[in-house]
Amino acid sequence: MAQRQILQVFENYSKARTVFVNSIADLANKPANVDPLQSAGVLVLLRNLLSDPHANTGHTAAMALGRLANSNDAIAREVVKADILPQLVYSLAEQGRAYKKAAAFVLRAVAKHDAEMAKAVVDAGALDALVQCLDEFDPTVKESAAWALGYIARHNGELATAVIDAGAVKMLILCIQEPEISLKRISASALSDIAKHSPEHAQAVVDDGAIAYLAQLIDTSDSKLKRQVFSALGQISRHSLELAELVVEAEIFPSALLSLKDTDEYVQKNVATLVREICKHSVELATLVVNNNGAPALVEYITNARGNARLPGILAIGFIGQFHEKLAMAVVVAHSVAPLRDALQNESLHYVQAAAAWAIGQLGRHSPVHAKHIADANALPLLIKLETSPESSEELTLKASRALRSVLQKCVHLPALEAVLSVAPPEILQHVVKQFAKVLPNDAPARKLFVTSGGLKKVQEIKADDGSELQESIDAINAAFPPEVVKYYSPGYSETLLERLDGYEPTVPPV
Repeated sequence: MAQRQILQVFENYSKARTVFVNSIADLANKPANVDPLQSAGVLVLLRNLLSDPHANTGHTAAMALGRLANSNDAIAREVVKADILPQLVYSLAEQGRAYKKAAAFVLRAVAKHDAEMAKAVVDAGALDALVQCLDEFDPTVKESAAWALGYIARHNGELATAVIDAGAVKMLILCIQEPEISLKRISASALSDIAKHSPEHAQAVVDDGAIAYLAQLIDTSDSKLKRQVFSALGQISRHSLELAELVVEAEIFPSALLSLKDTDEYVQKNVATLVREICKHSVELATLVVNNNGAPALVEYITNARGNARLPGILAIGFIGQFHEKLAMAVVVAHSVAPLRDALQNESLHYVQAAAAWAIGQLGRHSPVHAKHIADANALPLLIKLETSPESSEELTLKASRALRSVLQKCVHLPALEAVLSVAPPEILQHVVKQFAKVLPNDAPARKLFVTSGGLKKVQEIKADDGSELQESIDAINAAFPPEVVKYYSPGYSETLLERLDGYEPTVPPV
């Protein structure tokens, strides 16, 4: 009888522990409960229950810890201070799959907050144990481990190197080949987080054969997986020409460009980013993108996208246009100038406007024909407005100014130049007047139009310092017209005529 009573006491205690950890795990799901739970000392109680003889209680305690640490970096730091991590690392090798999954979740929840927390996870010896979990039979355990490794690697190159040195890359690539979609997603994401830091990190991913397996997945129907695949390929491509060429050699085009029309906006953005990272390296890669019908695809993308999502497409167009006048014209004739102008005028993010200004400058700087396309879109007054606006950021002011100068130096379309003549600030005005001085002496019809449209009058109203470059251009323009015409449109000439009228004695003919 006494023995039965004793056993009942222990059974009640065991049930109470189970009820407790289940209740805490449920409460930890709500952010509003996190601080009160911490104040009540829940971390110490959960730490003691991690090694509970009942496996269900232990892994539920770990799950509750993970939820708490995931929602609050202060609690994550308390988890580290409470010396819980070594206990979790040990459990990854010794416990069952449910516990391993929960323990990996805690490590991920701690590592996600910042590099300091991620290093604490590494210092606790977690990497080898997590890599071993990637070799588990249960795909959910692999998934939890891959997720934790990605969160560790994402913070900086030192942590990513530690993940590489632990042998994670090869195992992550094996995980990509597993049938489970969620495991593929998280493994591709982890590879992206490793590759992003430097050419050496990307090379480590490439050396184990990641590109081929990633490229095979670009046509998957799962949008979330496509996001991670294109992200990883983009992170590999960004670092060097050689790495970008390896990605292209996996024959991702033209299939990748079709995903610029994907229904998932994150897939679209990641594809645009991949294209940007590839075509920025060389004229050959930019040509490859154009030859695969990339210009119309990018133009359609930046026409429909808005805000930050627009940025990689705009930059990709600018990178293509910077290399060669034929590539720039291929982008121009794909009707890229109109959406770039729209970005200048309607985007609220200054860095997106700055990118659009830069891209316009890259397209318009090659020849008078290129510059005319920019001028015809009425982009020049917008660039002037952005350069002179006190609300423009420093970067936007600089990019708008450089784009203006690049286009104006090639622009010989006089109506467009005349449209900015009265609004251009002094530092831009000299470039505008200089273009008139180049064209008017050799074009009689243009000279007549310049007079009748009021352009000559505007030039006479400009105040320039003697001997300045601006004054030299004005003198060159005036020399292209008869002196009496120049005099007629000079300021004050009408008053001079009126004064002559006051003292004029008409000759009366004899009756």
